[in-house]
Amino acid sequence: MTTVLIVDDEPELREMVRRYLEAEDFAVTEAGDGDAALVAIATTEPDIVVLDVSMPGRDGFEILQDLRRTNNVPVIMLTARTEEIDRVIGLTVGADDYVTKPFSPRELVARIRAVLRRTRADGPDVVDTTLTFDGLTISEAAREIHCDGGEVEISTLEFDLLLALARTPGRVFSRAQLLERVWGWDYYGVDRVVDVHIANIRKQLHDDADHPRFIGTVRGIGYKFIAEPS
Repeated sequence: MTTVLIVDDEPELREMVRRYLEAEDFAVTEAGDGDAALVAIATTEPDIVVLDVSMPGRDGFEILQDLRRTNNVPVIMLTARTEEIDRVIGLTVGADDYVTKPFSPRELVARIRAVLRRTRADGPDVVDTTLTFDGLTISEAAREIHCDGGEVEISTLEFDLLLALARTPGRVFSRAQLLERVWGWDYYGVDRVVDVHIANIRKQLHDDADHPRFIGTVRGIGYKFIAEPS
């Protein structure tokens, strides 16, 4: 059974979400603050985390930063904020999606299912393929990346984004095409999310956007993988 960890300081909201998720055959655990969430993640190993941004003490952004140092569990940020800059901050530190309060439980379940669908690596379509370029190796089955001799740590979603580009070097992908391939056809949100994750990938690969080795920008369209297979 898929386990969802709900992290929110409002007991009534946690109870409402718990009841709806359990009715949809999810197992649910709860945490009332960020520190309790980190303990719960370490001990129960949930499949996905729903993390509130605004909590007493350290907020959700800080907790997500701590979590991403050691764990790539999918995270959906839950927030009353609507400004795009808040979305960008959350995505920059490793969130997989955003749900804005007030929300319907049905919407949250749809988002959870969509994130799990695109981040799980144990489906039947996983192929044991290794892509090799000058200085870069991507193993699909092991979901490992090595660049210039060192292992690269990126989120599950960013791995899928890099893989979508690297599978077809030279092909130009629009942001909409990358959203459909990586986030899924049912994703609804700003295409700015692609730019944020591309910037994260470039940072981890030490890839200069102005003089790229791996990911090139096609102005007005999107991105392409520019390294040649070796």
